[in-house]
Amino acid sequence: MNLPSAPSIVIMGCFDTKAAVFSRLREQILATGENVFCINAGIMGSTDIFPVDLEADQVAAYGGRALQELRSKKDRGLALEVMGEGLRKILSSYSRQNKLKGVIAMGGGGGTFLALSGMQGLPLGLPKLCISTLATKDVSSLVGLKDIVLIPSVVDVAELNSIIVPIIDQAAAAIMAMARVKVTQMKQAKGVIAISMFGNTTDCVNECTRILQEKGFEVMAFHANGLGGKAMEALINEGVFDGVLDLTTTELADELCGGILSAGPERLNAAVEMNLPLVLAPGCLDMVNFGTQSSVPKPYKDRLFYQWAPDVTLMRTNEAENMAMAKQIANKLNKSQDKSKITVITPLNGFSQLDAPGNIFFDKKCTVAFEDTLSRQLNPEITTSLIAANINDQAFARAAVELLLGILERVKP
Repeated sequence: MNLPSAPSIVIMGCFDTKAAVFSRLREQILATGENVFCINAGIMGSTDIFPVDLEADQVAAYGGRALQELRSKKDRGLALEVMGEGLRKILSSYSRQNKLKGVIAMGGGGGTFLALSGMQGLPLGLPKLCISTLATKDVSSLVGLKDIVLIPSVVDVAELNSIIVPIIDQAAAAIMAMARVKVTQMKQAKGVIAISMFGNTTDCVNECTRILQEKGFEVMAFHANGLGGKAMEALINEGVFDGVLDLTTTELADELCGGILSAGPERLNAAVEMNLPLVLAPGCLDMVNFGTQSSVPKPYKDRLFYQWAPDVTLMRTNEAENMAMAKQIANKLNKSQDKSKITVITPLNGFSQLDAPGNIFFDKKCTVAFEDTLSRQLNPEITTSLIAANINDQAFARAAVELLLGILERVKP
């Protein structure tokens, strides 16, 4: 496999059909003095408009197939899958060898799939940009958990015209500026703590973050909106954190009830599997997230709702659902190899801002249903703590931090 001779901006895409637009992109980047390395992922040919550094046959080989085989099969789906995998492996290898300053791509549906698939092998922080016809659509499944910048092409990415040219030029300027940013080194911290948050637990998380930072810890907050929970789980599995304050487990409610912010059935697994110090709370388990009012499933039409925003409808969970979530949490935590590293902390005066005394979602019966079920189902080796406060009260935040610090102190080398 050819390697960039020096750290470079990689341009990748289908040069067999879109050579003119890629030539413009290449010229704009070269004009600034940056090194450019061009990778062709188009299976039907290449271009002689500009030099290609890595051709499609090598990309296909890294994807596990011969290029001629992909041509003869005439299976677009297979070709995209193979070439996307080849790009991912190649870019990942370049990154490990410090040969990348950034990656930029362009494309329609197929080109966007190839670009976003290839970028999955790159670390967070490395500039990644794609001009796409799909940029205004939901491509979250392709972006995944990566920090990829999408720019709408407005017109098709095909030939040069008065609309696409300035978009290409601006994208070239953007990737070059991103590549030249010097990474700021954080002060050495005692440890790195993951914390989950939501609008309805903001006060709690802010107070926990303040206390932890004062004690010398770096804190990374993850919005519990489905993707945030998945990102936190993935980074836990990568060994980024020394401890977890999982104070906002609301994604479990969306998974249970079909809400729009589920993080999937794997949520809560990573900290247990990695045997990390963990303090967990039922933050925002009182609510399920739907879109507009018209999007709420018919079986829930008689439930209690709160309109958080015009496009966000919150549904109050009931006793049965709180019991089900308590059982699910217990089942996951009970799998821990070292149960002394886990504490579940429950705020007896409500799981969210809306669940505070006097607010619309406050329902003591649901809180009791959750706690009673948890106490029956949870392995007694796992510590539990009941706090006579709402989750957003300072007393609760201080208690949660003290519990986590106690675990960290106990298990430190």
